[in-house]
Amino acid sequence: MNMKTLLSSVAALTVAAAPGFAQDVTLRMQTHYATEHPTGQLLAQFIDDVQTMSDGGIAIEMFYSSSVVATVETFDAAINGILDCDATGGAYQTGKNPAFQFVGDIMGGYDTPWQQYSWLYYGGGYDAAQELYNSQGMQLIGWSIYGQESLSSSTPIAGFEDVKGWKFRSPPGMETEIFEELGASPIVMDFTEIFTALETGIIDGADASGLANNVGLGIYDIVKHATYPGFHSMPSDHLACNQSVWEGLTETQRRIIDTAWQKLSFQVALANEKANAEAAASLTAQGVTLYDWSAEDRAEFRRAAQVAWADWGTRSPEAGALLESHKTYLTQLGLISE
Repeated sequence: MNMKTLLSSVAALTVAAAPGFAQDVTLRMQTHYATEHPTGQLLAQFIDDVQTMSDGGIAIEMFYSSSVVATVETFDAAINGILDCDATGGAYQTGKNPAFQFVGDIMGGYDTPWQQYSWLYYGGGYDAAQELYNSQGMQLIGWSIYGQESLSSSTPIAGFEDVKGWKFRSPPGMETEIFEELGASPIVMDFTEIFTALETGIIDGADASGLANNVGLGIYDIVKHATYPGFHSMPSDHLACNQSVWEGLTETQRRIIDTAWQKLSFQVALANEKANAEAAASLTAQGVTLYDWSAEDRAEFRRAAQVAWADWGTRSPEAGALLESHKTYLTQLGLISE
């Protein structure tokens, strides 16, 4: 063997043995988004980023539209090894521990995705949330937040006085408690029932999704009033992986996945901000009235939200710890006062 060949062989062995380089790995993930959904498309870019940055060393098999198990079962499927990672959201797991409400949808807390991201990365949120996930045998990798949702209505909804007696479709959980505190009449119903209920007058409005998504759903073909920018709900999706699987990855592999997810998080928020702005301009031109609640009305909603937060904070030690972490940071931001 000549010297050139020998040196090449030693270099190859050194790279193979270097920390961070491991055998190829395939991670099985499930998302509730469809491939054609904007977030589904960004997830495809996330997969490509991971595979490219790892030089093919990390492959991701993504199961779209909850094709392996039901959306609410994704977390358990990752815990039990049916999947490796869950790309849905913590709000689906409040039945497992009420604390997941405070990582899934804080309801009336932060005004923008950037404030909520800052709690996670700079406000002590990551460590506080990680304790909850680790207690379930899972590792939280990060969030993706598309922004505030908009309320849609057949009647004006200019401020909290307009929600008194307002009948609207609400998801179950904390939201119903907050709006009941404000005097509204939330009705829990399946997402698929919204349109018939609006057309028949069973409900006056609905909490469905963000403004652009509501346009895509056709809601404003039926009703002509909406809140924008929103204020009441800003759900966060997560990437969470089986803790043993995550710890079995090298530091290099974990860094690649974390970096790619943070890029996705940034793109999700930006893409939806642009889509909502375009939808707002289009809807205004079509005669739909958009209501930007005043600072005073937003404060009234946040007051009602804090009543519900306090109750949820008593439901488990983890819920109480996460609530205190949020309250501390929200106070620093000037959004609430102790």
